[in-house]
Amino acid sequence: MMSGGGYSALDDPKASGSVPAATGTDPPAIRFADSNLQTFPPSEARGKIAGAYRPPTDADDTFSSKGGGAGSGGRGGSAGSDDAAQGGWFRMFSVAAYKPYFDVDTSDVVERIWESVFPFRGTFTEKTSESPDLYGPFWTCTTLIFVAASIATFVTYLSHKWHKKEWNYDINLVTWSAGLFYGYVTFVPLLLYVILKYFSAPAGLVQLWCLYGYSLFIFIPASLLSIVPIEIFRWVIAGVAGFMSATFVAVNLRAHIVNSGERWFLIVAGIFLLQLGLAVLLKLYFFTITV
Repeated sequence: MMSGGGYSALDDPKASGSVPAATGTDPPAIRFADSNLQTFPPSEARGKIAGAYRPPTDADDTFSSKGGGAGSGGRGGSAGSDDAAQGGWFRMFSVAAYKPYFDVDTSDVVERIWESVFPFRGTFTEKTSESPDLYGPFWTCTTLIFVAASIATFVTYLSHKWHKKEWNYDINLVTWSAGLFYGYVTFVPLLLYVILKYFSAPAGLVQLWCLYGYSLFIFIPASLLSIVPIEIFRWVIAGVAGFMSATFVAVNLRAHIVNSGERWFLIVAGIFLLQLGLAVLLKLYFFTITV
């Protein structure tokens, strides 16, 4: 046998013999981590490949989120992520995207209407931060349109009959009523949403629609009380309804607009005065009777 360089070898490779067993400690066992690869087909649909429609991206900007709302995720550099984001943007203009906002229980709608009747609580936005709806605002606004138009028509009819004058039905009351209330509850929150985004205040467009929609409920009983043929009483009813509606909106927005800087007071004051202006317009156009 000869050796060299730390290695040993047999002089005759055909010599018989046995190889001595290796000595020493056993080598440590190697553990493989669980595979992190995604299997196909995926067990759970996620993101934009999910079967159900998701709310618009801005719906995540709830008032309970003091940081300005949760985003929909970071943007990737791949073309696939850009296409997905573009698809989500166009989905905002589809009816199906707003379907979750009409899935609400009657008890929830009644509770939110009850909140609008007590405007000083200021808890409406907190209670609706996780699940704002458009069902209640839509039917509140629609009911107000027909109640205001029908009551104004009835009051005009009684006034003409009392003075023994000829009376003709004015179909424009329904048209103007629809344009006024649908336009107000749609575009005023949209404008406010842009303003709040400019001042980096937390705001969600759907929740603003929800808040303004329920704020119109108080005008329904006010319209019914306007049947009383006393002008000063009608002005008092319009003023009280406008004050309650304006307070409901301003109080619920104040806690979240106050973080937008020194101009928060101007924003809240503008919201309050605009809501009062709606009440004055309702009184002047619908319940000012001329024979």
